[in-house]
Amino acid sequence: MDTNELKFLLKLLGFANYRAGLSANTFNSFKSEKNKICRSLGDRELVDYTREIATVKILSTGQALLKLPAGEVPITDTELKVLEKISKASGKIAPSKIAGLKAAERDAVLKTLSERGLIETELQLKKSKAEVWLTERGIEFLRDDYNPNKGVQPAISLELLGNYLRFLRKTLRVKSELTSILPLESGSDTSINISDEEVLQIIEKLDKELGTENYLPIFHLRQKLQPPLSRDELDQALYRLQAQDKIDFSTLQEASIYTAEQIDAGIHQNIGGSLFFITVN
Repeated sequence: MDTNELKFLLKLLGFANYRAGLSANTFNSFKSEKNKICRSLGDRELVDYTREIATVKILSTGQALLKLPAGEVPITDTELKVLEKISKASGKIAPSKIAGLKAAERDAVLKTLSERGLIETELQLKKSKAEVWLTERGIEFLRDDYNPNKGVQPAISLELLGNYLRFLRKTLRVKSELTSILPLESGSDTSINISDEEVLQIIEKLDKELGTENYLPIFHLRQKLQPPLSRDELDQALYRLQAQDKIDFSTLQEASIYTAEQIDAGIHQNIGGSLFFITVN
């Protein structure tokens, strides 16, 4: 890992939930290199980032579908029109070349066609409003595996060192707390796998400690469980608990009393406000 990649990770540690917009002023020192650094770290699964479709190409299954009689085509008229436009290209085509739809609707159609195996999509780092975040592998690497190369003395500021120390204290403290809450069976390793029921117990414990009266803002749970869980892992655990009717969610009505970072910690929805509060049933 070169010095700039290390600094990039240490800067990322300074953000809530180790997630930030790539256009944040914090990354300005990398200038034109930040996209390259982001992709390089992403290739090693140390970070992940928001992506968008760069090119699309029709597959043989898509070509075969276009040959079906009109009444037998198992896709919508809009999807069919997009597929026909892609088929007319000699090879790969940029989504921007597909006219007639708004970008969001077009991307949704392309995603559906890709999931059905009708087209092949090539993804790239999102050009506008891209976000980057530390992955579970990145957390493990910085906490357990990273060792500076001998003879290399990168100039690390006290601010970046502080980010790293806070990260270590938090992750090691959480690991210790969860180990005490969830005793390991004899012969098991030291990795921590948190079950949905244990997530529920932690929700109840936090609600009692913070006095939120069974109306726990999700950001408190993220602060407790991210890491060791990733954002998506925690979201999926909460969805499963909701499906089992053990918890429910509600949206935020009065945003002025919370910070932007706290609001961003909610579970974003395509329609309506973010899920912000957790209630135990």
